[in-house]
Amino acid sequence: MDLRLVAELHKSIKDCADRGLVVAAKWSSELYLSIPQHKRDALCEHPTTFSTSTPARSRSPQPLLSFAVDSPAISAGLSVPPKARHYAPLPTSESSPYQSQESDPDRADDAAFLAAQAFFTSKEFSRVVHVLQGCSSAKAQFLSLYCQFLISERSTERNWYKNFSDRDQPAIPFNRRLLGHLELVTNTDDPWLLFLKGLFLSRLNRREEAVESIIVSLGGYPWNWSAWTLLGQCVGDAQELASLLPLLPFPASHPLVQMFQIKSMNELNSPTENELALCDHLLGDDYFRRSSWVMSLRACVLYHLHDFGQAEKQFENILSLDPYRVDDIDIYSNILYVTENRLKLTWLAHEFLERDKDRPEVCCLVGNHYSLRGEHEKAVKYFRRATELDRTYLSAWTLMGHEYIEMKNSHAAIEAYRRAVDISRKDYRAWYGLGQAYELLSMHQYALHYYQRATALRRTTRPEMNRPYDVRLWQAQATCYEEIGRTRDAVECLKRALLSAGSQEIMLSLKLAKLYEELEEPIEAAAYHKRVVDISRVEGRPIQDYAKSSIYVARHQMVIPGGDLELAKEYLERIAQSNVEEVTQATDWLKKLKSVMLSRPSTTSASHGP
Repeated sequence: MDLRLVAELHKSIKDCADRGLVVAAKWSSELYLSIPQHKRDALCEHPTTFSTSTPARSRSPQPLLSFAVDSPAISAGLSVPPKARHYAPLPTSESSPYQSQESDPDRADDAAFLAAQAFFTSKEFSRVVHVLQGCSSAKAQFLSLYCQFLISERSTERNWYKNFSDRDQPAIPFNRRLLGHLELVTNTDDPWLLFLKGLFLSRLNRREEAVESIIVSLGGYPWNWSAWTLLGQCVGDAQELASLLPLLPFPASHPLVQMFQIKSMNELNSPTENELALCDHLLGDDYFRRSSWVMSLRACVLYHLHDFGQAEKQFENILSLDPYRVDDIDIYSNILYVTENRLKLTWLAHEFLERDKDRPEVCCLVGNHYSLRGEHEKAVKYFRRATELDRTYLSAWTLMGHEYIEMKNSHAAIEAYRRAVDISRKDYRAWYGLGQAYELLSMHQYALHYYQRATALRRTTRPEMNRPYDVRLWQAQATCYEEIGRTRDAVECLKRALLSAGSQEIMLSLKLAKLYEELEEPIEAAAYHKRVVDISRVEGRPIQDYAKSSIYVARHQMVIPGGDLELAKEYLERIAQSNVEEVTQATDWLKKLKSVMLSRPSTTSASHGP
């Protein structure tokens, strides 16, 4: 990470804080703190001696999304090689167009802007708008419009909660003033106002326009993490992300692109070993070696890869460096819940409840603590508290639904899962939960629909992204198909489940054998029964695990022309010599086998010939 990037990151702390983007400013501060000391010292010694140019990169010839607006670098008439683009460097000198345009108005608006910042800190947004009236600097315009948006959001939420129980109430609040806000930034070329434009467009569900505006905004000012977060929210799945990355006006090696890719794949529940390698790269000595934020990204990747042991170790490392960090503590609690680490989860819940009981992540942590203890009513109480603190908190709604499923309260579970889906349609867990709830109500057609939605979000052509959860999704679909009498479709779903389950799975093979028996296809049924026998014997499983399958295979070999009677004899004798309950059945079939072998001795010998 060269001095230019260090300088840009350092400058972004004040730039974001000045505009009230506190989350982005906090993010920049954390990253800057994690940069090796010698690089920060070098920046202080040589604040203006580095280059701000960025190498050109080739673009994707056929992107999935099309964007009509060129980057600021193109529109500014900079020299760009064919089929490549530069991103506009962050303004660092007096020659910068944004800086030169703002310098005089900034000085004139200084007193009003300082007062506005103080009012913003105390959340007096109406006073901010009032005091900035007549200010002409771009910074003042941004803060004024941003506060107008926050005021309208607050009013919309307040009115929405008044009619919370109204059946005609929309699932999520809709801000009717968004179009008015959008008109104020329609023709802007300021990167910060373009970010607001993207925000308004995304709230209006004009996703492609929002993405276009955000990309142009990032081209003008790369280190606004709020813009990257908003861009990630516009991505629907991993394929969209893959086609969006080449459209970004940065090289793939840029740390911002890499962090955006990892964060987005985590949000889509689909990170791979590639994202894990990117985390390790960003945690190297040249970048953010001691960044708790990047470490948390890595822990979340491991969590989604189901490497719970390594994920837990990563979170322990984070807490050893930053013991008061609350961000992503809910993910850590999920890991402890899945691994049933009751002692550590209890300690963590008590510690963080004392530190900050009004953070939604802490409420989720405490909810997991009570859920693991089987106290589902208390768990629901804390998950609900988390949603009251943050109505967009997806995990809390989903986990609340899980608790209601445990309590057999399907209707309440459906309501919670629907809230989760309204917040984000990208999370397969809420769709899967809806399927479970409707299955409890024996509404298998509805359940099937939601299971299919969940599976579609998980489906991938990359083998390394197969997950244990995929097995459950396909199994759930198979159960529904079986219940509604579509046995053939159930078989296909179980075959897909078997692909994800691995070579040593026998329960799915037993289920497939049973369905093929119902379809009166004995050859296929016998093949899966034989698979059960072979796997069980290799793994040294007890005979009762494969006794029925052994008898079925033996019977099948006896009745088909040219069947392997020696194999049938071997299977039946093993069962007959055991103490399982199928002994009598195996003995009877052995007697019948002797008669069959006497009736066709030549066939038997031929089947074992050279």
